[in-house]
Amino acid sequence: MTLKRKELIHALLKGIETGDEASVRVVNPDQYIQHNPQTHEGGEGLAALFKRLAKSSPRVKIVRIFSDDDYVFAHTQYDFDSSRIGFEVFRFEGDFTVEHWDNIQLKKGLNSSGHSMLDGPTEATDFDKTEPNRAIVRSFVNEILINGKSDKLKHYIDEQCYTEHNPNLGDGLFALSSLLSESISNDGLMMKYEKNHRLLAEGNFVLSVSEGSFNGTHSSFYDLYRVANDKLVEHWNTIESIPPRSEWKNDNGKF
Repeated sequence: MTLKRKELIHALLKGIETGDEASVRVVNPDQYIQHNPQTHEGGEGLAALFKRLAKSSPRVKIVRIFSDDDYVFAHTQYDFDSSRIGFEVFRFEGDFTVEHWDNIQLKKGLNSSGHSMLDGPTEATDFDKTEPNRAIVRSFVNEILINGKSDKLKHYIDEQCYTEHNPNLGDGLFALSSLLSESISNDGLMMKYEKNHRLLAEGNFVLSVSEGSFNGTHSSFYDLYRVANDKLVEHWNTIESIPPRSEWKNDNGKF
């Protein structure tokens, strides 16, 4: 079931390239709940969106794809008129997806340590440690990101081999510690986590979905962590501003 669902979502996302209506057959239009505020409800809305996007000759690269119980989540690159990096989350009931969330931002260049927003390991391992790894990330998000206890970073981060893919930060603890302890990066970016909505995990990969503000703008934070030996050793993320409610095309909310 897990592999089949991953294959169905892979086909769905690749359908953006062709506009193929068949790719959205995995969507149950009678139950589908769309959480992208800029997309209309239901499978018909997706089909129309895919047709429109296909006219711009898009390319979709699915870099990582994982599953967690009834959820499939993917880390992707979209090339339309610009390059964007995204996380896609789908909830299944049986063979059909019935709910969708995402978080997409413009692709930026290499960070100060030479890492892109996508490079690094792509396959999950340590499947027997899924729940302990989820618990580690839950504690990190709540204690460090939300409650600001940056003095406890060394408890969670492997400072010898921590690899950072955030385009505004570099490897190691110093940049991350500065960002969290002062709520401001070297580039003057203000970031505040307020609530964690979801933690999805498969083996050594854990995706955190949080809400807060970025430079004073209501935003969603998707953070993907790789865990090894009970420490966070790698991090990828996207940050997306949440449009005002008057601009939403559905009433389901971002989260």
